[in-house]
Amino acid sequence: MLQLNACNLNTFAALLSNFMTKNDLLRKLRKFHKWPGILITLFIILFSISGIFMNHRSLISAVDINRSILPDDYSYRNWNKAAVKSVCHLGGDSSLIYGNIGIWLSTDNLSTFQDWNAGFPRGIDNRKISKIIKTPDGKLFAGTYFGLYQYSVQEHKWQKLTLPVSEERITDLIMKQNELIVQTRSFLLKSGDGKAFHSISIPAPVNNDRKVSLFKTLWLLHSGELFGLTGKLMVDLFGLAILIISLTGLLHFIFPGWLKRRKAKQKSNTSVIAARNTNLSWHNRLGWIFIPFLIFVTITGMFLRPPLLIAIVNSVVSPIPGTVLSSPNPWYDKLRRVAYDEDQRIFLFSTNDGFFFTDENFESPMRQPMNQPPVSVMGCNVLEQKGENTYLVGSFNGLFLWNPFTGQVADYLSGSQYQAPKVAGPPISKDMIDGWFADPSGNEFYFDYNYGVLPIRTNAQFGEMSPEIISKSPISLWNLSLEIHTGRIFEPLLGMFYILYVPIAGICILIVLISGFFIWWIGYKKKKTTQKY
Repeated sequence: MLQLNACNLNTFAALLSNFMTKNDLLRKLRKFHKWPGILITLFIILFSISGIFMNHRSLISAVDINRSILPDDYSYRNWNKAAVKSVCHLGGDSSLIYGNIGIWLSTDNLSTFQDWNAGFPRGIDNRKISKIIKTPDGKLFAGTYFGLYQYSVQEHKWQKLTLPVSEERITDLIMKQNELIVQTRSFLLKSGDGKAFHSISIPAPVNNDRKVSLFKTLWLLHSGELFGLTGKLMVDLFGLAILIISLTGLLHFIFPGWLKRRKAKQKSNTSVIAARNTNLSWHNRLGWIFIPFLIFVTITGMFLRPPLLIAIVNSVVSPIPGTVLSSPNPWYDKLRRVAYDEDQRIFLFSTNDGFFFTDENFESPMRQPMNQPPVSVMGCNVLEQKGENTYLVGSFNGLFLWNPFTGQVADYLSGSQYQAPKVAGPPISKDMIDGWFADPSGNEFYFDYNYGVLPIRTNAQFGEMSPEIISKSPISLWNLSLEIHTGRIFEPLLGMFYILYVPIAGICILIVLISGFFIWWIGYKKKKTTQKY
C-alpha cells in the first residue's frame, strides 16, 4: 500500500519550490488536475459503476441488455461469441445445443431448434451452460455458472440440485463408469445416483510450493475478493468515492460560469457560493482520505490488461496470509476441465497452472505430463479424448491433438506438428476455440469465438441461428459491465488500439489524483502557515 507522510511530502514540495514559486507550482498542478480530470470524468464514471456491478454477479444475474442497442460487434452471427460450447446427443435425430445462449433442443439433426430453458432463473447469466451430460440410465445434467441442474421429465423443466460445497460454478461434467463426476472451479464431486454428492480430495501437485499467480493476486486485490465479501464491499466504497470525487470536481469546474451568469442577472450569489464551497469541501475531503486506496486500485487495474499484463503473466508469488488464496485447498479457483482415461485409469485435469494427472483413486500426487499443448490464459475450453492416449485440447490459442504420454502435439486444424515459439506471442491465435463436437456420423465441428461454427475437413451443415434464439439471447449486465470495464466496448471505434484504453486511462487517473492531492496539500500548508500569524 502506498505510504504517505508529512516529511516526505514536505521534502517533495520543497524540491519543487526550488525550481518555481509556490503560485507557479499551483498553476501547473491545476492544469494537470483540471483538464485530464475533465476528459477522464466520463470514463471514471464507467469504471466505477461497471466495477461495482462486476463485484456482485449473482445479485444482478437477472438483468439483461438487448444486444440491438449495442455496437454491431455484439450481435450473434453463425453461433459466434461463445453462443454454443458443444452438443449433447439424445438419440436419433435429437440433440441439445448449449452454451451462453442456454439450451435448445433439435429434433431434426441440428436444422431447427426449440427453447429448452424452462426451470432456470430469469436472466441469461443464469442459463450459461458449461456442460451437459447424459448418463447411461438416461438422466440429463447441466452445469451452469450458478450450480448443477437435472432435467425433470415429469415436470418438463430443469431443477437445481444441492451440492455440499459453497462454490457452485460448474466447469465440467464427466462419467466414470456409472459415477457422475462434477467439477467446480475449486472442487471435485462424485455421485452414484445423481442425488447425493460427495467431495473428492484432489492431492496436491508434486513439489507443491504453494505459489500463486501474480496476475490472480492482483485481480483479486483489484476487486477486493482477496479478502472475501468484506474486501469487495471496501472496493465498492472506493468506487463510490472516486465517483463522487469526479462528479464534485466536474461541478467545481461548472460553478465559475454559473456564478458569472447569476452576477450578470444581479441576483444574490450567497446560496451558490455556499453550495460551491460545500461541493469543494467534499471533493477535497474524499480526495485526501481515499487517495492511497484509489492509486492502489488504479495501478492494480492497469496490470490486468496489456501491455503491463505481459510483464506479470508468468510470475508467481506466495499467497498473502489470511486471504482466499491462502486456502488449504491447493486447487482453489484453478480447475477448468477434467477427463477420465479408462485405459490408463487416470484423471487428467486442465488447471490454471497447466495439465496434471493422478490415479483414479486420487492416491498419488498430481503430476504434469511432458510437453503440454499451448492453452490461452483465458483457459481451456475443450478437453476431449479423441482416441487411445490422444486428446483434443482447445482454447483461444487453437485446437491441438495431444498425446500426454509421449508429449506429441499437432495442430488439429492444419495437421502440422506444433512447434513452440521461442518468444512468447499474444495470448490468442487466429483460431479462438470456444467448443467442439462430433455428430453421430463422425462429422466434426468447432466453434470459433469470432466466426462461429465451422466444419473440420467436411462439408457438413449446421442449422442457422433463428430470430427466436437471437431475441432470447441478450447480453447480461455483468458481461456488459466487463466489456465496459476492460474497454472492449470501444473496439468498434478504436480498433486494436482499444487495448491501450485501460493503461492510458490509468495514467490519466494517476495524474489527476496525484496533482489534486498536492494542490490540496500545498494549499492546506499555506493556510496553516497564514493562520499562525
